[in-house]
Amino acid sequence: MRKAIAEYDLKTDSKKRVTLRRAHGYYHATEYEDGRILLEPRELRAPESISRLTLSHMDEAMRAFAAGSVGDEFDLSEVQDLLDEA
Repeated sequence: MRKAIAEYDLKTDSKKRVTLRRAHGYYHATEYEDGRILLEPRELRAPESISRLTLSHMDEAMRAFAAGSVGDEFDLSEVQDLLDEA
């Protein structure tokens, strides 16, 4: 189990925000029914950093498309009808 480096009480401000000490960057928040909030650090990636595996899948898909290997046509009007209902 990891050792805690800090423990302190926080109070939300009028806009339900808190200030974290020593916090840097982006966090993913998960709120639970009992009031707990779990913060996990996140690293946002630049668009230029697409993995080689993803790029190879994209290249393969484009080769298949260029060779005429495509799926059946479908009608997007059904999607629009669903959006209009919402």
